[in-house]
Amino acid sequence: MQTENRYIRQIQLPNFGREGQVKLRLAKVLVVGAGGLGVPVLQYLAGMGIGTLGIVDGDTVAVSNLHRQVIYDMEDVGTLKVAACRKKLSRQNPEIILQTYPFFLTTENALEVMSDYDVIVDATDNFAARYLINDACIILGKPFVYGALQYFEGQVSVFNYQGGPTYRCLFPTPPDAGQIPDCNQAGVLGIVPGIIGSYQALETVKIVAGLGKVLSGELLILDLLGHHNYRMKLKTNPENQLITRLADDYDSPICETIASISPEELLTWYETRQDFLLIDVRESHEFAQGHLENAQSIPLSKLERIPMVDLRKQPVVIMCQMGSRSEKAIQLIQNKLPDATLLNLTGGINQWYQEIGEAYIQ
Repeated sequence: MQTENRYIRQIQLPNFGREGQVKLRLAKVLVVGAGGLGVPVLQYLAGMGIGTLGIVDGDTVAVSNLHRQVIYDMEDVGTLKVAACRKKLSRQNPEIILQTYPFFLTTENALEVMSDYDVIVDATDNFAARYLINDACIILGKPFVYGALQYFEGQVSVFNYQGGPTYRCLFPTPPDAGQIPDCNQAGVLGIVPGIIGSYQALETVKIVAGLGKVLSGELLILDLLGHHNYRMKLKTNPENQLITRLADDYDSPICETIASISPEELLTWYETRQDFLLIDVRESHEFAQGHLENAQSIPLSKLERIPMVDLRKQPVVIMCQMGSRSEKAIQLIQNKLPDATLLNLTGGINQWYQEIGEAYIQ
């Protein structure tokens, strides 16, 4: 009766019912990372009745974690995150099994740790871990739920699901160390990882229970300041599904840094009439609110469906609101036109306004 009462609101749902609840109880989900993304994933999956939850994290709780990692409190500072999570999640739902791994995922332990689980949730904040998770999931045949954030923007997708795209289909090679800042460098508003982590928990439950449409083959991008959400279609590269062994080292960058141009440098190009092409990959409504002179509007969500023009004759500056979407656009274009000269406008139009003002704004 106690179990029935705990999940009654879920069991009442059409197309879920007791069958869906049984599927959750039998499922084993591994969450890699017990930080900003991992905490909401763990709390919701524990509350909803996922039968076995694994938690991988070698970090300890710091005071600077508390504004966003809301499962922890001051008494937990200095203790292992997995230990604090185990204690509090077991109080939240004593009916589930909790397995904790007080270390970071590595090439030596990844396959062994992940092999017992049905779904892997990537709640990390660095590229090395994501590529390791991706490759291990391909070898083991496991789907993994991806979440990431930068400033006020979040991303969610499901990779390696029923033959769908892998993480390497989105990002074939990782950026150089320090090229894209993590939350320790860029800062993070406390609620943002909570929102993205909740999306990850939802996709996990959909996979386990067979609900709705799983976010495979698409990257959901959420602009949490402007409430603009859009999807980018992902194509499967069959070669990325042929991985049979882990790389020797996931910490070493294996691609060149994306070239960039500052607002001040671009202003000089305008003033000296430098020959260049400017592509704005924001959505159409954002472009209409204000854009740089002579910019072409090609939203990131539509970039894959638009035939690439010949971009080899002149430098091409790619811009967005804050600089993150334009980085993704450059990677997409580079896959098709590796010899094109592509430059990312640092900080996007936000930084242009801060440094230059309204010059050349239309």
